[in-house]
Amino acid sequence: MSEKNDLLTIIKTRRSIRNFKPDMIPNEIIEKIITAGTYAATGMNRQSPIIIAITNKEIRDKLSKLNAKIMGTDSDPFYGAPVVLVVIADKNCATHVYDGSLVMGNLMLAAHAFGIGSCWIHRAKEEFESPEGKEILNSLGIDGEYEGIGHCILGYVNGEYPDEKPRKENWVYYIE
Repeated sequence: MSEKNDLLTIIKTRRSIRNFKPDMIPNEIIEKIITAGTYAATGMNRQSPIIIAITNKEIRDKLSKLNAKIMGTDSDPFYGAPVVLVVIADKNCATHVYDGSLVMGNLMLAAHAFGIGSCWIHRAKEEFESPEGKEILNSLGIDGEYEGIGHCILGYVNGEYPDEKPRKENWVYYIE
């Protein structure tokens, strides 16, 4: 593995992106990012999360409007990103929020490894508790009690890539 694609380098250099080009990401890259999400650790390997990949602009915009309504704004909470990967997880699994969070982390790191910008956008919980969100799940044949964990928005970075911020003091304590 080259230094540029070294895992620690990927982790240290990934940033949340909030300005995207409208260009669509090739399906083969999206599939590789999704695969990384499906290999996230989950409690007792129950694999409670589900990833909903949205590349359809009409559905993406509908979800954006719903998210904005929950946030109380008229702006696009997805910052123009053309791809939204929604992570939901089975509420019947005690570790569902943690499982879904690990999926989100894998998705964002994989995206960065492929040169794709990403950001975790909240309010998925409220979206998929709403009638509109439940309708989306029903249309996909997803039955059961699922909680929205987050949206991993993806796209090509429009502008400068953000610089690394210094790490806070007292982040780590050792007991030796």
